Amino acid sequence: MRKGLWIASALVLVSVLSGCGSKNDANGGAAGAASPSGSAPASGAASPSPSQSASPSAQVKKIVVGTGTQFPRVCFIDENGKLTGFDVELVKEIDKRLADYEFELQTLDFSNLLLSLETKKIDFVAHEMEKNPEREAKYLFNKEPYAHWRNKIIVAKDNDTIQSLDDLVGKKVLTGATSAEAQILENYNKSHDKKINIVYQSGAANDTVAQVASGRVDATLGADFTLSLIDPDGKLKTTGEDLSEADILFVFRKDDPESQQLSDAVDGAIKEIKADGTLGKLSKEWLGQDYTSDNAK
Repeated sequence: MRKGLWIASALVLVSVLSGCGSKNDANGGAAGAASPSGSAPASGAASPSPSQSASPSAQVKKIVVGTGTQFPRVCFIDENGKLTGFDVELVKEIDKRLADYEFELQTLDFSNLLLSLETKKIDFVAHEMEKNPEREAKYLFNKEPYAHWRNKIIVAKDNDTIQSLDDLVGKKVLTGATSAEAQILENYNKSHDKKINIVYQSGAANDTVAQVASGRVDATLGADFTLSLIDPDGKLKTTGEDLSEADILFVFRKDDPESQQLSDAVDGAIKEIKADGTLGKLSKEWLGQDYTSDNAK
């Protein structure tokens, strides 16, 4: 009887130990000691596939995802003090489908996101990041877009004098430092003798609406879906032709094998989320319509 009891106890102990390293156990602290970048996989290891259960003996990699709090309906703090929005909920959905990773969201000022990525304080950026040549030269983007947007000029609703970037010469245009919209304005100024007066800010969207509507600045630039989110009272309007259009992706460190592996895993999850309709539902819920393909208008 004693021998049988000893064997049974040993079997229970083995069963418990075999569960260490699973994603659920990691939430209880097993992976909490991992570095923000996680540990590098063994050479030649295959990228984790979406919806694949982690190996019982695998170490779940902790990934720090940088996002913001000032983008209404995208990444913001709701009335209950909860971080939520389209990008936030999408990151959570991707996390559910990648058993070998555990995501932790970290909020930062938008202007600090890319610097924090470069300095390895975070592992990727989720903030409706537009892919453009300037960013692509410095950073790695995943391949599977999760949204598509078109940038427009935004002015006060009674302003009929501005239709193009040329009309903004000598006028004050509000934009966020390091944003894709700032890049449009900076590129214009580089190629023209007469300049647009770029006003940089890192304030909240409601301050943007107030500044444009009051005439403290003449205009701002923004994605096609942005206006209804930041200006529910209709104080502003879009004007003129599309200034640019681009895929929206997550941003990772370039020339980093571990980041490439993570990017590939995220791509696999996004493909699943698109295929089962979850991505379109999230876009409609948070952005008002489906902006997840380049056919969206």
